[in-house]
Amino acid sequence: MKIAGSTSLEDLPRICPLISRQGNPQYGEAETHIVEVGSVRFGGERPVVVAGPCAVESREQTLAVAEGVMAAGADVLRGGAYKPRTSPHDFQGLGDEGLEILRLAREATGLPIVTEVMDTRLVGKVAEYADMLQVGSRNMQNYPLLKEVGHAGKPVLLKRGMAASLCEWLGAAEYIAAEGNYDIVLCERGIKAYPSGEYSRYVLDLNVIPAVKLHTFLPVIVDPSHATGVAVMVEPASRAALEFGSHGLIIEVADVSPSLPKPRCDAVQAIDAETLKRIVDFIDRRHKEFAEELHSAGRAACV
Repeated sequence: MKIAGSTSLEDLPRICPLISRQGNPQYGEAETHIVEVGSVRFGGERPVVVAGPCAVESREQTLAVAEGVMAAGADVLRGGAYKPRTSPHDFQGLGDEGLEILRLAREATGLPIVTEVMDTRLVGKVAEYADMLQVGSRNMQNYPLLKEVGHAGKPVLLKRGMAASLCEWLGAAEYIAAEGNYDIVLCERGIKAYPSGEYSRYVLDLNVIPAVKLHTFLPVIVDPSHATGVAVMVEPASRAALEFGSHGLIIEVADVSPSLPKPRCDAVQAIDAETLKRIVDFIDRRHKEFAEELHSAGRAACV
């Protein structure tokens, strides 16, 4: 029996002829499209680390976190100038002032910036400041917004909807690609399931990583901060994501200096710069070992 509106992975060549491997076979069965953000390459041999505060809350806070993120070895700075919140009475970000602070942080650290855009009317303005535009989980199926960021001339970080299937997620990416922009990085950030909120914020669906890589050539990264909602779980979740083949991580970091106030947005899931440094070191060691294994295998093949 066929149910109206239902889809399966067999439908992907029809739903996503531009970004599915079946519909667009130029990348073969395993090659990944490289998305360049400044000098950073998503989908390359080394996983990328995006890190920074959940929200831009002040100049002092953002610059302090940015310096810590840079010192820890992260590749891209994240931070929300505009924040979608469940309640309209919660802190919504600094808006235009937040964009200016992000510009200062980029000048201070040299790191490219990724920040979320939620409104079609703001895409042009945010694109003037950001090196990469983020479409958040709540806006994954905001089709006018997807179209607008698709022709903004910037790479796009597309988070999975908190209840989205793989077909729905890739269908959202197809909207961006249909505007001529294939520089899309997918981000798994946890999905709602029956234990959500009992011992973690969401359920981190690591199984989706190899599925994404099987069905599309777009790079995929993981957000262990929103997926777990607990700072002590971020480091092991990051390692697990990398073992599953993630092309990178996006992590929330807070400065815990006594001189700075506690973050107003998602403080309990933010790690400190020291923990971030351990995650980056793990990536570097793992990448070095992998490169040495390839080198040894190449030498053995020549013998």
